Amino acid sequence: MKDAFGAPQSLLILGGTSEIALATARRLIARRTHTVWLAGRPSPALERDAEHLRELGADVRTVAFDALDCASHEAVLGKVFAEGDLDMVLLAFGVLGDQARDEREPLAAARIAQTNYTGAVSAGLVCARSLQTQGHGSLVVLSSVAGERARRSNFIYGSSKAGLDAFAQGLGDALYGTGVQVMVVRPGFVRTKMTAGLDAVPLSTTPEAVAAAIEVGLRRRSETVWVPGALRVVMSALRHVPRAVFRRLPI
Repeated sequence: MKDAFGAPQSLLILGGTSEIALATARRLIARRTHTVWLAGRPSPALERDAEHLRELGADVRTVAFDALDCASHEAVLGKVFAEGDLDMVLLAFGVLGDQARDEREPLAAARIAQTNYTGAVSAGLVCARSLQTQGHGSLVVLSSVAGERARRSNFIYGSSKAGLDAFAQGLGDALYGTGVQVMVVRPGFVRTKMTAGLDAVPLSTTPEAVAAAIEVGLRRRSETVWVPGALRVVMSALRHVPRAVFRRLPI
């Protein structure tokens, strides 16, 4: 169970090599979390990340999980929940893609949508049902400000995150009053390996800053978290810019 400050004792990360998720795990382990599951495709990187968290004092286990294999989600995640209650699930998998390439290769674009949206819907519903059955817990979903309004530069990725964001909000409403919290996290440009080589933009952030915001959001039982917080105001304004003007903005 969570403590009085919202810190979970147990954590399941879907997307076990995500830099944001790992930064969150390190932060929570330093507080109270002692059991961590890293779910992802088997790889040396997944095992290295698990070992690093073990060095911080946590009991860390890995589980083979493929976001694209929706048919396996019930069995794979069911086994994790069968090991004991989980206080928090962090849905952190996703792919950025290459906009120029993906426009030319529809199958590549479809894979982005299947990973970021379809896989997340499947895994999110499986975890939500398990959390509801145990009667408590948080489902934290990593969305993106890219989902707030489609931009020419990344509309394939952005549209997948828009779908994920809408799904997570609706799921939160469906679970309201059940003891299960759904928190949508909307970071801006995060400086990670996934964005290496891309030009940073104003209000860029780091995995550690996102992790800190997640911790605060858990404590406050927030439904939506923006990172950095100023993006809430910026995106509120951009959402209402006329389309003819918006398409000419250098964003």
